[in-house]
Amino acid sequence: MSQHELPPLPYDYDALEPHISEQVLTWHHDTHHQGYVNGLNSAEETLADNRESGDYSSTAGALGNVTHNGCGHYLHTLFWENMDPNGGGEPEGDLRDRIEEDFGSYEGWKGEFEAAASAAGGWALLVYDPVAKQLRNVKVDKHDQGALWGAHPIMALDVWEHSYYYDYGPDRGDFVSNFFEVVNWDNVAENYSDVVSLFE
Repeated sequence: MSQHELPPLPYDYDALEPHISEQVLTWHHDTHHQGYVNGLNSAEETLADNRESGDYSSTAGALGNVTHNGCGHYLHTLFWENMDPNGGGEPEGDLRDRIEEDFGSYEGWKGEFEAAASAAGGWALLVYDPVAKQLRNVKVDKHDQGALWGAHPIMALDVWEHSYYYDYGPDRGDFVSNFFEVVNWDNVAENYSDVVSLFE
């Protein structure tokens, strides 16, 4: 059984200022994200122990902890990679073309994504749906409620309060707007290219 580890941030803790403060990145990465890694490892250890002992009384809870903490770990990792101090602007190339094809326009996609971010109790995601073969925006509560089976997230925005309250207070909208100042579109485009190559 592999042990999951907290990946380092791909930039310095103060690199996204003034949009996201050094303090928030420190807490968010080192404490919150580490907590999901620890929770995932602990849940997997419990499942392994239960299989060995034949006592499954704590298995249902551990299975729930795998999905909650696993999704928290995976989505946070994507979130960090989706940002860059030299980010911002708008997508280009194949990703831009696909957004315009599937949403009508970049503005149509962005408006829908911002609506998802304003309503979500956890995450707003841009995902590739391999069944319908299209991009979709998804509003996810917590880490795993509202996800679409089979869909592959290519961009993640964490809208839990710990992501923004220290910097923005209750004004989530300002946080969402400033996220677009640091989006690493090259990373999102690479994610899109990787997943589309598997299904189209």
